[in-house]
Amino acid sequence: MVIRHTIDPSSTHLSAEDLAALRENLHEQRRFRQEQLRRLARPVTPSAGAGPRQAAAQTEVRVELAASARMVLTDVEAALRRMAEGSYGACHLCRRPVERERLVIVPQARYCARCQQVKETAP
Repeated sequence: MVIRHTIDPSSTHLSAEDLAALRENLHEQRRFRQEQLRRLARPVTPSAGAGPRQAAAQTEVRVELAASARMVLTDVEAALRRMAEGSYGACHLCRRPVERERLVIVPQARYCARCQQVKETAP
């Protein structure tokens, strides 16, 4: 029997149950990205009738997908380390708590919404 943890939407802080649900989500994301990387590492058989341009485009897409998957996997593993260290949920810039709703959507988030916006708009 699998017990699924859910996050109480009415609460503003992270409870032990919230952390368990977020940890489970992060573990699921890690498994998904690891499997994605395994699949992307397999040799590609060009489609019948595919020319060199199409084969090159397929290779480029696979390389980009693998890079993206590795980046997310790194973020997920960093979030799991922060959980283990007890620093999970604190913004890396302002040190305030990352919004609960944000962590529900992006459990590997390192920044609160305000700092993330500042980071994205900085030159």
